[in-house]
Amino acid sequence: MLYRKLLLLIFIETCVATSNSRFPKNFMFGCATAAFQIEGAWNEDGKTPSVWDTKNHQIPSVIRDNQTADISCDSYHKYKEDIALLAQIGVTHYRFSISWPRILPNGFNDTINQLGVDHYRKFIKELKANNIEPMVTIYHGDMPQSLGDLGGFYNASSVQWLTDYARVLFDLYGDDVKIWFTINEPYETCIWDGVVKAYECSKNLLKIHASIWHLYDREYRAKQAGAVSIPLNLNWYEPETNSTADIEAANTKLQFSWGFFGHPIYKGDWPEVMKRRIAMRSRGEGFEKSRLPEFTEEEIEFIRGTSDFFSANTYTTSIIRAEAEPPFGEPTIESDVGVFEYQRPEWQGAASSWLKVTPWGIKKLLVWLYNEYDKPQILVSENGYSDSDGRLDDPIRVNYLRDYLSNIREAMEEGVDVIGYVVWTLIDNFEWNAGYT
Repeated sequence: MLYRKLLLLIFIETCVATSNSRFPKNFMFGCATAAFQIEGAWNEDGKTPSVWDTKNHQIPSVIRDNQTADISCDSYHKYKEDIALLAQIGVTHYRFSISWPRILPNGFNDTINQLGVDHYRKFIKELKANNIEPMVTIYHGDMPQSLGDLGGFYNASSVQWLTDYARVLFDLYGDDVKIWFTINEPYETCIWDGVVKAYECSKNLLKIHASIWHLYDREYRAKQAGAVSIPLNLNWYEPETNSTADIEAANTKLQFSWGFFGHPIYKGDWPEVMKRRIAMRSRGEGFEKSRLPEFTEEEIEFIRGTSDFFSANTYTTSIIRAEAEPPFGEPTIESDVGVFEYQRPEWQGAASSWLKVTPWGIKKLLVWLYNEYDKPQILVSENGYSDSDGRLDDPIRVNYLRDYLSNIREAMEEGVDVIGYVVWTLIDNFEWNAGYT
């Protein structure tokens, strides 16, 4: 396959210590995008505004350089060009999201937009014609504004809203789509609205994910033979030293990041360290009870076991140091975690200030996830490198992809069951608050 030949050429040209073991023949190589970031056509063919369309058009703008995603890559019209690029690269899979307000203009399943339905039907047909399997993300940031006005994911009814939307997608496209993702990066979906609200929102997201998984398992799996997961995200967290305190601090950070959603799904309930620390912090801040909502036994059982493989979006590494208990005051996620996090200044950086090139971290993360969650199959559903100049002669990105893939392959040789690797992203796109910068 062209993609695998390209990897071999990269190895020969750069002459670094890279694993030269071949990936298995059934290993999935893919690229990923999100509808809002590439499609454009923001008000065409029956699509209504999403919460991000509304944010785009606020005055004064909160987006860098007053940019919008109104046109972006124009992939709604140029999807065949996108698929031709995928075919040229030689990928086996393409992970993309379906725009909720393009399918359900008022957010609810009582009105289905046929023009939106037809677009994604043609899109999937074109992928199949090029021997590329679709991976569909049900929700990737673009909630209909009509539902945002009702409180979005802070409204308990959001469990039913998104489950109804998933049912529509399973009915429409499930015969052709065998890999589904429920909610992209649930951690990022809630955490920016303040930690007090974030924990309630996160509980709703876990219930939404579980509801969709149970719907698929109960009504669609037998006839459509697909799989459902949820893309979790964040970094590898390396202890600063081998001291017991730093090792415990790094594990605390891992539980507050990957364990935040991974523990309820794979083990049941929040991680113990989250429950203990948030209860302690809440008491010190004057709350009558913990800011972390409890699960009922029924909810724990409903959420546990609702993932057919582990989906991991990861890009970089942080160093973790134990520190003294932060003073009590305004609640924050940082004080709840209670560790010091940083990245080494000598590490090579990308255009995104948080993205440092640390390929060794992905191997450590994969080994940890595999052991922590009882040896699941793992799909690296996002990984990549950001720049700000758009250069085509791009050795830093080439080296990043080569070295991360090499470390993934080494993790596999140590027994980790990695089933695929998906590059973020296929094409330059609208990067949320950063616009096109």
